[in-house]
Amino acid sequence: MQKAFEYLKQLKENNNRDWFAQHKSEYDLIVKENKAFFNTIYSELQEYDKLKGIHIFRIYRDVRFSKDQTPYKTNFGVGYSRSKPMLRGGYYIQLEPGNSFVGGGFWGPEAKDLLRIRQEFELGTKEINKITSDETFIKYFGELKGDSVKTAPRGFDKNHPAIELIRKKQFIIMRQFTDQEVFSENFQKEVVQTLLAMRPFFDYMSEVLTTDLNGEPLI
Repeated sequence: MQKAFEYLKQLKENNNRDWFAQHKSEYDLIVKENKAFFNTIYSELQEYDKLKGIHIFRIYRDVRFSKDQTPYKTNFGVGYSRSKPMLRGGYYIQLEPGNSFVGGGFWGPEAKDLLRIRQEFELGTKEINKITSDETFIKYFGELKGDSVKTAPRGFDKNHPAIELIRKKQFIIMRQFTDQEVFSENFQKEVVQTLLAMRPFFDYMSEVLTTDLNGEPLI
């Protein structure tokens, strides 16, 4: 990880194709090591969850519609998707100097899923509040994060007691890691434990998204 972070720091200072080409052999070695690390996490996580697949993100940026024309990302990332349709939510790991984290949740729910989640919160928040107030959840993630709409979504009362939850359009949980934590010998263990700590949240959201408002299965 120290080698990877040093490379990323240099890339940030020299984010151009010429520098990248000159250091391609170093990049290839780091990518190989990262892939092994990400696959090991996948195998460990698969023992406790049913995963659909692994997606290691490419370092090349899509600059077609971006004001930032730098060609390369300055982080390494991987996503693990759960087996739909019964299991919802996705895991994510980002490794970047000064900005490493393990996260997961629902980044961009489909319109029908977002409506179903909001309707569930409108009915009651006892279960989600129990999950987010659990000491393990607070230890790893602090609070439920994600962007919200500015006012009450159409069809919902702006004075509803759970309006702060109802206004959310993303449902994200994440744990930041310092560079020294990433370099530590127990980093892999901490990553796996953090991912597993998401399960109560994922299991609850999966139940919501696979049932109707009466709790009847949709699948």
